[in-house]
Amino acid sequence: MSKNLLTALAAFVALTFSAAGIGSAFTARSVRSWYPSLRKPPGNPPASYFGPVWTVLYFLMTIAAWNVWRLGDGWSGAAPAITIFLIQLALNAAWSAIFFGMRAPGLALIEIIFLWAAVLACIILFWRISIFSAALLLPYLAWITYATYLNAEIWRLNPAHSRS
Repeated sequence: MSKNLLTALAAFVALTFSAAGIGSAFTARSVRSWYPSLRKPPGNPPASYFGPVWTVLYFLMTIAAWNVWRLGDGWSGAAPAITIFLIQLALNAAWSAIFFGMRAPGLALIEIIFLWAAVLACIILFWRISIFSAALLLPYLAWITYATYLNAEIWRLNPAHSRS
C-alpha cells in the first residue's frame, strides 16, 4: 500500500473517531444523570450496548470512506461523496450535542432526520464509486433509523424533561 493511501486511511480514522470522541464528550455528562431519569420506549437497549455498536459503526464508516477515496482517486473522483460523508459525520456529532449536551430531544429529533437523509445521500454517492463501501454504511443507516424511533419516543414520553 502506498504512503498516500496509508496517510488517507490515517486521516479518515482520525476524522471519524474524532467525531465519535466529540459525541462521547457530550454523552458522558448526561448519561450518568439526565438520561437514566428519562422514561424509555419499548426496545430501548441497555446502555452497555451503545459503545460497542458505535465502535463497529465508526469502524465501518472509516473503511467505507477510505475505500471510496481510494477507488475515486482522491478528491478528483470522490469529492461529492466525501463531502457528504463529512457533513453526515458533523451531523452525527451534533446530534449528541443537542440530545445529550442541550438535553433537547425535540430539537435532536429534527436534527436526526437531517442526519438520516445525509447518511442515505452518502450511501447513494458511495454506491456510484463502490457498492462495497455503500453496503458498509447500511448498518449505520439501520441504526440511525432505530435511533430516530428511540429519540422520537423519548421526546414523546418525557415532555417535562425536554427543553424543546
